Amino acid sequence: MREQQGFVPVEDEELDATTGELELEERQALRRVPGLSTELSDITEVEYRQLRLERVVLVGVWTEGTVTDAENSLTELAALAETAGSQVLEGLIQRRNRPDPATYVGRGKVDDLGAVVLSSGADTVICDGELSPSQLRNLEQRTKVKVVDRTALILDIFAQHAKSREGKAQVELAQLEYLLPRLRGWGETLSRQTGGSGRGGGAGGGVGLRGPGETKLETDRRRIRHRISRLRREIKAMRTVRQTKRARRSRNAVPAVAIAGYTNAGKSSLLNRMTGAGVLVENALFATLDPTTRRATTADGRLYTLSDTVGFVRHLPHQIVEAFRSTLEEVADADLVVHVVDGTHPDPEEQVRAVREVLAEVGADRLPELLAVNKIDAADEETLLRLKRAWPDAIFVSAHSGRGIDELRASIEARLPRPAVEVRVVLPYDRGDLVARVHRQGEVLSTAHLPEGTLLHVRVGDALAAELAPFETDENAVAARRP
Repeated sequence: MREQQGFVPVEDEELDATTGELELEERQALRRVPGLSTELSDITEVEYRQLRLERVVLVGVWTEGTVTDAENSLTELAALAETAGSQVLEGLIQRRNRPDPATYVGRGKVDDLGAVVLSSGADTVICDGELSPSQLRNLEQRTKVKVVDRTALILDIFAQHAKSREGKAQVELAQLEYLLPRLRGWGETLSRQTGGSGRGGGAGGGVGLRGPGETKLETDRRRIRHRISRLRREIKAMRTVRQTKRARRSRNAVPAVAIAGYTNAGKSSLLNRMTGAGVLVENALFATLDPTTRRATTADGRLYTLSDTVGFVRHLPHQIVEAFRSTLEEVADADLVVHVVDGTHPDPEEQVRAVREVLAEVGADRLPELLAVNKIDAADEETLLRLKRAWPDAIFVSAHSGRGIDELRASIEARLPRPAVEVRVVLPYDRGDLVARVHRQGEVLSTAHLPEGTLLHVRVGDALAAELAPFETDENAVAARRP
């Protein structure tokens, strides 16, 4: 889906359109229609909380840190809401030691929130945190509009942007795991029974079928658990395919570089700039979810891979981390992590902390890390000076203009693992296949041409060294063979 496409003829002229550009054009052409009702409704047998967000009020509870931290968190929530297709009307923050266990914000503040909702004409409230089922229910009863938490909002964005079969399965698994404890019946549906109907007979009754039966809610929960089990089996099978591909690259001694970072930090733009991958680029959170791997070569001809990964965010829902674990393992199995940081963000240090927290969850915190501060063409000089003092080893780049890309590429190449075995071989001229493999997989230190073949002084991996063993020669023999 994300392969680089060639020129596409359009009438008398040609248009250079990559798959990412076409996907972006399609995404922008199909926008949400204003005015759709977002009230709760009994859509099917279960309450499936499909998000149709339009006019929203944001509310957060500030429990720690500075007021700037709280405002940055709510600003990020606003960006998430806009990415999901909604219009943000108001943002409210309450200072508390901890969220209220019944209503998230203080009970007296719920009335103030309801007044803001009424005066602004909002149809949805989004809370900057994960709410319990009782908090969701109480807030909806008090405000008379739909209430959505941060986790459901992120899941909705993931559902919109997932394209591959694996991505869709991972998102559905995360949604069902989130929905299961929050499932509830509506009206008589809550007590409707699918088994017997008790002493009086009636619908669903009969000999051997009388009794309390199973409620509609219990049936829905059982179906969801069955679907979760099936999705986990499917994702496990997809993980096996992904592991097979990684094992093949490992056998061929191809180093792997993973591009990780906060959402909207410019990871896909960087991959496109370095490899011409043609991945979709959009100024939105979680614009790309499906990992993309492309080949690249070092200055001396060695092959390595660059992989784009799903973006991270502070308080990334654990359902997402678990569902996307097979995808995130691409990072854990890499030889180097290029950690992309948004240089224009008001708090890039917090972004780095949030990303490293998720990397630690998947066991990637032990890997070598190269910080790449992106968007330097849009960042102010004061911020860049502060970040250079904080991260002296970081590379400062602009994926948009290309500044610093050569330096980043050189830094990546310097950190790639080098082949362990150093050998001198004379390869016959009819073994051009071995010469090509040595250039692709190893590090060529010197080359010379003798009457009987090509003399190579190289560093290669163990497997290739074993294949080259029959052609190995020593320095004295080489000197004797020279004309």
